[in-house]
Amino acid sequence: MFKKFYMLFLVLLLALSGCGHKEKTVQKENNKPSESGKVPDTIKESTPKYIFPLTGIKTKAIQENRSVAVMINNYPAARPQSGLAEADIVYEVLAEGDITRFLAIYQSEQPKRIGPVRSARDYFIHLAKGYGSFYVAHGYSPEAYKMLSSGYIDNINGIQYDGTLFKRSSDRKPPHNSYISYENILKGAKLKHYEMNTPPDSLDFMQKVQVSGQDAKSIMIHYSQNSLFNVEYEYDAETEKFKRFSGGEQTADLESKRPVLIDNLFIVESEHKVIDKKGRRDINLTSGGKAYLFQKGKYREVEWRNVDDRILPFINGEKVKFVPGKTWINIVPNLNMVGIDK
Repeated sequence: MFKKFYMLFLVLLLALSGCGHKEKTVQKENNKPSESGKVPDTIKESTPKYIFPLTGIKTKAIQENRSVAVMINNYPAARPQSGLAEADIVYEVLAEGDITRFLAIYQSEQPKRIGPVRSARDYFIHLAKGYGSFYVAHGYSPEAYKMLSSGYIDNINGIQYDGTLFKRSSDRKPPHNSYISYENILKGAKLKHYEMNTPPDSLDFMQKVQVSGQDAKSIMIHYSQNSLFNVEYEYDAETEKFKRFSGGEQTADLESKRPVLIDNLFIVESEHKVIDKKGRRDINLTSGGKAYLFQKGKYREVEWRNVDDRILPFINGEKVKFVPGKTWINIVPNLNMVGIDK
């Protein structure tokens, strides 16, 4: 009797072993490409399905967070800045005199520290509005104050939150020492009951990167006779990105030392007018005009158009797509200020 049970046990054990081997074989076969070349569903699930809307970089998660636009100081005493390398899009535009100011727009990355934060200007507010951004500044011009107080754009300002949401660093002097964390930006939005789960519409990106044009090894923008205020970009063939320099120093993060690396450099010509004794400007961002677009070490002469407060490149009436990655947009009074080393 015992011998019969023992034999039956062996038969069952062999049968189960065969099933397990068959199951492993089936799983292995399912991971192979089919004869049609299609990828099995199990592999498709691990492939990124979405992109970050302002960089075109692939991501596995659907993007629901709102973009945040922060005014960042570019006076020499404010350098090196914090958080510039993480921005998806940066507008660099003249404020007063020969000094530019940055509008850094964040969506794909959320830096711990951003700044020094500087005051608002009306044209920067329009640019932030183009991406549905939550707008962050410390101070404002008279024109900007009217826009902010009217509710034109959701915002917080360091004038109201100095020392609470905005922190002063002890190693720099005002107005070059106001900083804010991304955490405090979200706290400020919550305090004012603003929605922060409204992502911006995506820019148009190349799916297969093919760039034509003339070679561009370096680009110089002569904002001033003072070299501290001029900007230079150099193409790095190894990373296939442009590096940025200001006053001869490479632009990199104060804390992490992470350099600013740019995939799309867009330089546009726009009419500038000085409107008051302090040198504040009115800048025409609606008419369109001449521009240069730099991508992958090449450049093309294009035109710019304002599409719903976004400054975008066009050739022969057709929108030009961006290379996936970071974008910097320099707005200048005249393209004669721009030198290109081929």
